[in-house]
Amino acid sequence: MGALAGRVALVTGGATGIGAAIAIALADAGADVAVTANVSGPDRVLDSIRSAGRRGTAISVDLGRMDAAGMDGLVQATEAALGPVSILVNNAGIIRRDAAVDYGEADWDDVLDLNLTSVWKLSQAAGRRMVAQGQGAIINTASLLSFQGGVRVPAYAAAKHGVAGLTRALANEWAASGVNVNAIAPGYIETANTEALLSDETRSRQILERIPAGRWGRPEDVAGTAVFLASPAAAYLHGQIIAVDGGWMAR
Repeated sequence: MGALAGRVALVTGGATGIGAAIAIALADAGADVAVTANVSGPDRVLDSIRSAGRRGTAISVDLGRMDAAGMDGLVQATEAALGPVSILVNNAGIIRRDAAVDYGEADWDDVLDLNLTSVWKLSQAAGRRMVAQGQGAIINTASLLSFQGGVRVPAYAAAKHGVAGLTRALANEWAASGVNVNAIAPGYIETANTEALLSDETRSRQILERIPAGRWGRPEDVAGTAVFLASPAAAYLHGQIIAVDGGWMAR
């Protein structure tokens, strides 16, 4: 509590799921928080942020279609509402499933544009400011498929491998400037992106059998790691991809 007092965070995809849980946890730790939303309304998240005694704002954007100037404008809008951004959580993402032989070009482009290219563009826009300020934290949402190939999700796997590489590349450049760049790799978490797996009785059972914790994760299980990575406790942590997976990768 209070570890992030006076900090301003920008959380993409912060209206639902993992992003919402992270946004609320950052506010509970003392940060003022801006969230981006595209489809779902952010009212519940904003109410929780304000109930924690912090300022919150929501910005409606389509990150997958934004150019570099648009990303810079998003950071400027956050600064105008709350102040200089010192925490960026690149969380927004989608998943499209199909056999590799049938995978559509539009699906590939949509997934890569949002899950990887937007992470690069927004990290660059915010990172310029953080480097100039001499401090900041960028937290990317990676995935177990940053380490594995998955099945029927070639674009998602490619994007999340890219997020892991980008995390390390930016850490190498910005660590000496006081900017921490790390990533969280959530395991199987109950969100809209995993609804298809949860509703498949056989696949859901197979997944559960491999998780040592004996349950699927909840968005709140990821939030504490984000608070840690944003806090002074992680000052010497750079370029790490931390699996929050109930033990999946250890199995």
